[in-house]
Amino acid sequence: MEKKSVLDGKLTDEQLGKLQRKLEEIKRRIDEGTILYQDAINAMQGIIIENKSALYLGVLRGTHEIKAIEHVIDCDAEPFIPDGWGKVEHQKGGIIKFDASKVELYLSKKQKNGSVEGNKLREELKNKKVLNANVLDYLLKNPHLISEEWKKDGKGNTKYIFFWGTIYRNAGGNLYVRCLCWGGGQWQSDFGWLDGGFSASRPSALLAS
Repeated sequence: MEKKSVLDGKLTDEQLGKLQRKLEEIKRRIDEGTILYQDAINAMQGIIIENKSALYLGVLRGTHEIKAIEHVIDCDAEPFIPDGWGKVEHQKGGIIKFDASKVELYLSKKQKNGSVEGNKLREELKNKKVLNANVLDYLLKNPHLISEEWKKDGKGNTKYIFFWGTIYRNAGGNLYVRCLCWGGGQWQSDFGWLDGGFSASRPSALLAS
């Protein structure tokens, strides 16, 4: 017969031991990085504390199923235009379902060996499936979709991922292309001047074939 726990009068010592081992397993996985701390907290808060367990139990019992949310981006829509800027070019790309594994971070030969002027890189990208600024702004609103590999290159340098499907002109007449980068603990938007250089840390976001 199981011995009652002295702590609460309800759980047996065996049950309390199993619970403690489960908590230790959660802690271990958070420490090793296979579970995010905030995800664990949110799951326990929703399922246990707020008693939102109906869907979870339904999955276990075969009465419900979990489906991944499809993140659909309208690349034909008008792009966001920063204050004081104008749109020069916006390549429409139809409706896409975003999947980071299907995005290629492209580098030209000159970028791999040093740097290339933005205007020349723009010409090189003309026949490639460049993503436009609509994708960039969607990712800023849904940063959980962005791959961790987009933060740094192999040398530890910050990556600036450019979305060449949309080209802008500022009030001074200079051409710019916007980019996505990691800084200050969050994903943010930046931009590059087309008369400037684009090195290996400045890849272009393409839709992989």
